[in-house]
Amino acid sequence: MRVVRVAFWSILILTGTGVQASGPDSGLQDGPPESGRFVETDRGCMVPYEVVIPGTQVAFTMEPIPGGQVVVGTDGRRYQVEPFWMGRCEITWAEYRQFMELYDVFKQFEIQQIRPVTEQNELDAVTAPTPLYEPTYTFEYGDDPRQPAITVTPYAARQYTKWLSAVTGQQFRLPSEAEWVHACRAGQTTGACCGMPADRLAEYAWFAGNTDGTGPQKVGQKKPNAWGLYDMLGNVAELVLDGPDPTQPADPERVLLAARDWIRPSQPDHRKACGGSWESAADECRCDTRILTVDEVWKETDPNEPKSPWWFTDDPARGVGFRIMRPLKPVSRDAMEEYWKIDDESLGWAVFDRLDEGRGVRGLVDQELPAAIEALKAQ
Repeated sequence: MRVVRVAFWSILILTGTGVQASGPDSGLQDGPPESGRFVETDRGCMVPYEVVIPGTQVAFTMEPIPGGQVVVGTDGRRYQVEPFWMGRCEITWAEYRQFMELYDVFKQFEIQQIRPVTEQNELDAVTAPTPLYEPTYTFEYGDDPRQPAITVTPYAARQYTKWLSAVTGQQFRLPSEAEWVHACRAGQTTGACCGMPADRLAEYAWFAGNTDGTGPQKVGQKKPNAWGLYDMLGNVAELVLDGPDPTQPADPERVLLAARDWIRPSQPDHRKACGGSWESAADECRCDTRILTVDEVWKETDPNEPKSPWWFTDDPARGVGFRIMRPLKPVSRDAMEEYWKIDDESLGWAVFDRLDEGRGVRGLVDQELPAAIEALKAQ
């Protein structure tokens, strides 16, 4: 029998205390816990909980975030935010490498005609990120499992959340800008706040004043904000769903829904990254600070045509990562696709061309995938 060798990263990363849970009711209980944070809702008490990525020893913690209203953007949009859970920390290399390893797995599935992607099931497929063309760029500042994953495109981040949702049975996605800002402010009302005094930034954030050009730092080393979230400011700016602000001011009387009325970008993955990074000055690490990912500029030195849909090759991408959220109230599978799908024609063609040329690979994602991977490893 031919031996198939597939490399897997199995480093245990537990990001704190909390109930380990899986499935759609994770993080909910009938009454308040004996101690610790909770958010009371009409569906029960939301509590922090840990998720172990199926088939691995890698775990992360989700924190409950209460609902409320928030005003965001240069146009002053007012949003109603429903309760949700948010990742206690930014997505780390320990977590993201589990997704990266799918490239070799899906290639072997293709060769052996295991779990084929067809017209009937392609809605449940994801494209795995290709191996890094020049890893020394991405990993110049290290690849410690606890460092945040960087140089990941918004498309790849959204595919990651689709994969993670399918294997865990929970609905993960990127936050909208309103949801992110609401979580960052942690009950405060000004753009500078993160649930802590603005003059104590160094206690809560990594930025240019305390990183000395050493790049992204391991997550969770500073103090969390008032809602238990680490590194919301600095370290890496965090991708959200929204594109650029509208040019017209918002209607001050209209309240939008954060989960529905986020701004759809009109260019390939032209989305915001919020909160400043390790490269930012102190006054740029704010809940209302954002930069825009610019596809053609951030991939300028990528020698491939079409350029990679999964990786950026140019700065400031080494100061950009992402964090995940999960809504309290589950939505339909079709509704979730709105957060995951390719929503730009040119991005769609770039992905299609890569797949057609064999430089990309798709595979089915569901709760049976971890067992299929174990069977592949056992060959």
